[in-house]
Amino acid sequence: MAKATTGTLYRGREGMWSWVAHRVTGVAIFFFLLVHVLDTSLVRVSPEAYDAVIGTYKTPIMAIGEAGLVAAIVFHAFNGLRIIAVDFWKGGPQNQRKLLWAVLILWFVTMAAFLPRHLIHAFGG
Repeated sequence: MAKATTGTLYRGREGMWSWVAHRVTGVAIFFFLLVHVLDTSLVRVSPEAYDAVIGTYKTPIMAIGEAGLVAAIVFHAFNGLRIIAVDFWKGGPQNQRKLLWAVLILWFVTMAAFLPRHLIHAFGG
């Protein structure tokens, strides 16, 4: 008796992990935007509280968090373009793995250009 294959092309492969990473980065970006709106709205309620919150953002730990945020945004943006290509380009599904590798290479190049300058600035260079 032949075993029926169920599931998708992506199960456990690169496509599944890019799907997971896209959702995780999307949720992280959403929560950043929520916190950003809330802390910016403090300026109308109490300028002193706003200044205190902004002061806490000028720490090395927050600089690393900012780098993580940029990494999430860059991956989410490039992977979103990959998803558009897979959905709307005739050859997208057949080339989805190559497109993912292109996303990862673009992400790495972008982060390699961003991180040194950001970290030097953040750590007082």
